Amino acid sequence: MLELVKAGGWPMIPLLLLTVVGLAIIVERFWTLRRKAVLPPGLGEEVRAWAARGRLDPAHVDSLRRTSPLGELLAAVLDVRNRPREEIRERVEDVGRHLVHRMERFLNTLGTIAASGPLLGLFGTVVGMIQMFLGILDHGVGDVNQLAGGIGKALICTAAGMIVAIPALMFHRYFRGRIAGYIVAMEHEALALMDTLDSRPAFSADATPAPASAPMASARAGVA
Repeated sequence: MLELVKAGGWPMIPLLLLTVVGLAIIVERFWTLRRKAVLPPGLGEEVRAWAARGRLDPAHVDSLRRTSPLGELLAAVLDVRNRPREEIRERVEDVGRHLVHRMERFLNTLGTIAASGPLLGLFGTVVGMIQMFLGILDHGVGDVNQLAGGIGKALICTAAGMIVAIPALMFHRYFRGRIAGYIVAMEHEALALMDTLDSRPAFSADATPAPASAPMASARAGVA
């Protein structure tokens, strides 16, 4: 492998850098976009039960906001629970856009790596071919085997560019699909909470604090 890198010449350096950056992004996104970190199991049901009892203490709402992206979206619904449904829906859309932007962090960089990898590989191949033909101009054709070897070395950069680009493109599409699935699930939970708030009896603003089994504790346990 080291010999192949050396044979590719200096254009292999940016390709190696893209490989390192791409791997780092893939590992980081896999960790950040774990399902239990984005959609803690059972959190939506617990928040709906909590809202149905009318125990919406501001401190617990703030704690819910810090648990996960789903918790942040549900907390946004609870923040404007006394407003008309259309205003609540607008708040859900606004917060959802911010959550999508946060979950898509680094994906543009990963897409850039997928697009630029083959171009850098082609650039390295062109540089190698130019160097080879300049050598022929100075010293003649010489050994045919040596000429074939030079062409093979020049093509190494093209192969390296594809090796970098193909996994980057695959994971870029995969993460976007996963985020789209999360958004659909989060919207479903938010709408279910809105329905619960519409059907609950009226409650006072100074409702009693939630019991010790508040949803944030279980959400944190799910994240852990």
